[in-house]
Amino acid sequence: MGTDPTEQLVRLFAEETRVRAFAAVALGARSTEQVALAAGLSAKETAGSLRRLREQGVVTAGDDGELVVAYGLFKEYTRAAAQRENSHGDAPGPASGDGRTDMVLRTFVRDGRLLRLPARWTRKKLVLRHIAEQTFEPGVEYPERTVNEKLRAWCEDSDDIDHVTLRRYLVDLHHLHRSEGVYRRPAEQPPAAGIA
Repeated sequence: MGTDPTEQLVRLFAEETRVRAFAAVALGARSTEQVALAAGLSAKETAGSLRRLREQGVVTAGDDGELVVAYGLFKEYTRAAAQRENSHGDAPGPASGDGRTDMVLRTFVRDGRLLRLPARWTRKKLVLRHIAEQTFEPGVEYPERTVNEKLRAWCEDSDDIDHVTLRRYLVDLHHLHRSEGVYRRPAEQPPAAGIA
């Protein structure tokens, strides 16, 4: 969506037909026809509203092709807003309590977004671990669609990495375990390596 999700959402939902279409999906309408009927919209209004809602990522098609609300995206925006509120102007970004770690994280992560991945492998592992810890609860199972939504939000401001590459790194480093399309962050994480 943009650098300010709140402003983008306000613009998106400033149009009544979009609000009605979104509400229909949130209340269980799973197809374009069901949305039109539930929202009392014409076929043209429904198609246009759903197109914009999909473009902005707030409505997606599930694995079965049915329309669903991307609740994970709203959670990501809430998390990013909380991080902005908690970071004071002089110390933007995450805070781990370790000065060197915080410096690395502030360099590569801002407002809940990955700016780019570090070139140095030790720093890259630190940033990836931070993303895993901030995004996934230990022991909770996430379908691949949800993992993609969460990681897409991290990659929004990054020019050099996409959510698929980020997901692969997290799996390869064992921050996420994958089995039959379901991902889970292990309860115990290995200790972080020192920063070089």
